[in-house]
Amino acid sequence: MAEGGATHGVEKRKGVYQFAYKRSADQDAAGPVRRPVVIVGAGPVGLSLAIDLAEKDVPVVILDDADRIGEGSRAICFAKRTLEIWDRLGVGDKMIDKGVTWKLGKCFHENDLAYQFDLLPEEGHRMPAFINLQQYYVEQYLVERALDLPQIDLRWLNKAVKVAPHADGVVVTIETPDGPYEIDAEWLLACDGAKSPIRDMLGEGFKGHVFEDRFLIADVKMAADFPAERWFWFDPPFHPGQSALLHKQPDDVWRIDLQLGWDADPEKEKQPERVVPRIEQMLGHSNFDLEWVSVYTFQCRRIDNFVHGRIVFAGDAAHQVSPFGARGANSGVQDAENLAWKLALVLKGEAPESLIETYNLERSAAADENIGHSTRSTDFIAPRSAFERRLRNAVLDLARTAPFARVMVNSGRLSMPSVYDTELSTEDQDVFAGSARLGGPLPDCPMQTADHRDTHLLNELGDGFTVLYARDGGRPNSVEGATLKVIGDDLLDSEGLFKRRLDATPGSTYVVRPDQHLAARFRTFDAGKVKHAIDRACGRA
Repeated sequence: MAEGGATHGVEKRKGVYQFAYKRSADQDAAGPVRRPVVIVGAGPVGLSLAIDLAEKDVPVVILDDADRIGEGSRAICFAKRTLEIWDRLGVGDKMIDKGVTWKLGKCFHENDLAYQFDLLPEEGHRMPAFINLQQYYVEQYLVERALDLPQIDLRWLNKAVKVAPHADGVVVTIETPDGPYEIDAEWLLACDGAKSPIRDMLGEGFKGHVFEDRFLIADVKMAADFPAERWFWFDPPFHPGQSALLHKQPDDVWRIDLQLGWDADPEKEKQPERVVPRIEQMLGHSNFDLEWVSVYTFQCRRIDNFVHGRIVFAGDAAHQVSPFGARGANSGVQDAENLAWKLALVLKGEAPESLIETYNLERSAAADENIGHSTRSTDFIAPRSAFERRLRNAVLDLARTAPFARVMVNSGRLSMPSVYDTELSTEDQDVFAGSARLGGPLPDCPMQTADHRDTHLLNELGDGFTVLYARDGGRPNSVEGATLKVIGDDLLDSEGLFKRRLDATPGSTYVVRPDQHLAARFRTFDAGKVKHAIDRACGRA
């Protein structure tokens, strides 16, 4: 995207990317045009989902009611698993190069350090534990990638205003500057955010908790030599009785969160005359400029079912969590990854439509896990009674000297990848040690190709299913329905970390899903077991 110019009908002014509305051929059709997939919402979740589907040769139409990105930082913390997904989608390096890499967090009680943590103490991973990167950069890089893929038709100022589900699809009515038109979508994927109009059209409400507290988010631009770490304060002297958070972003921008209390007026608290003195009190100076201000309320909620016939919800449209812990956008991108490969198989006739139900099962369980962590974080950060506050403060006091108390300190459990229930059959009950978890994403590690080129394990996995086999004298001829990679032949365990992390012994066999999650593992290769594991993961068993 050119600065101050236009590329793909895009213009950048003062940090905001504005996209030109373009009339589509569907608007001139006699009736609703049939499209395989329509995605509503061009945020990080919708764009990631569209790119993933397009790379699997599935045509996608993305509808967005806006014509711009770049208004406010919004989400900024992106976890290792999300970066691994984006790396597979071709945008990982851009995110890393621009983002602020970090892995250390520190928690303070008043003026004292209560404890600190390291989110990625081991070496040998291509992606860092976390980066901080403004959401407008994330969306910019994803839009650039989407515009390079011919399978994606990205339509700005196209607002979905009505949905009419039928037996094998959904008719979507869309408003544009040229008037309304309709698309008949085989599948409609609602990635339209926390205030999802699609969810409202179906009458689906959130269930869960809205916590009686308010928090101020302020992004400030300033020169500072604070390290690239996550700093969290309980009851700091500059904001007594409340909590505060400081994070570094690119371009000398810093994210500050300040707890306000339930009685705070959201509109008044966003005014500069209220925000600036609070930040001056925190920083001890006024050498900063306000970039963006918002006030939010903790919410931990989700809809009952993420799948409604041919309408599927993902990201904030399906679930909401409080922002401490960075579980919102990260879990939404994992929603997209889980859904993309399954929907691609269904559309190509390689899996039954019932496979989409496993998206609901796996990602609603992940949402429940995230909501549980987020709820516990909220209870610790914002105690609901004097007794809870005394208990919280006692834990913080103990954490200074007692290691056992540190695990009880909860300033937001940072986002971790989901581990899915693989519905183990009786024949894959072999015992494995190591850090790899059945149902979880495969741990990355440095490898070499057969010609001794340095690489990483995740970069060598196939687009579909991959079978990894630790060489035991020979190699299988082939694997039905998967790409075969022989460790010790196709890939070399250059630092011994594959053996350690996957507890690999000669003959060990690992079945990896298209989303890089470990579907099955066996101590010896058995073609029948491998085929059954793949069939089971595809909903064919």
